[in-house]
Amino acid sequence: MSVHELIDESALFGAHQDTNWRPQKTVVPRRRNRFEAERLLWEARAEDPCCLPVYFALYEFYANAGRLNDAARASRLALAEAARQGGFHSDWEKLNAGPKHVDLYASDAGLSYLVSLKALAFIKLCQQQMADAKAILTHLLRLDREDRCGGSVIRTLAEAGGWSLQERENE
Repeated sequence: MSVHELIDESALFGAHQDTNWRPQKTVVPRRRNRFEAERLLWEARAEDPCCLPVYFALYEFYANAGRLNDAARASRLALAEAARQGGFHSDWEKLNAGPKHVDLYASDAGLSYLVSLKALAFIKLCQQQMADAKAILTHLLRLDREDRCGGSVIRTLAEAGGWSLQERENE
């Protein structure tokens, strides 16, 4: 059985066919050869730096490996690329803070931005950087009022850790 038969093609929707095979190929060797899997992911990014699913694969790869600093770096790269593609500010603290409102639900880039922001909040939570996690999650909940990216899951984890966002949400 080939790697392509093992992996659901829809896992990396939006990826160019020539780029798509690299992240998919990393699924099998992740347990056997993490260095090869990592190399293939970065090659995929180099070949198609506009492919948002490759960034997702990168930060998920690093988070699953416990390499949280690398996961945070990959999620920040994803945020920057999603913002570039969507034509909005990449800094979540400045996004929608002024008169120009960006509908993040209107494009795949906006939705990818929200998912990557949720990932960064989770990574910060795992790193026990509670102030950073709280700030990111507060902005995420403001930007994603309909909870389309599932930020409420991270909020529940945060509250289980002993802190609440209630006072910031009511402002």
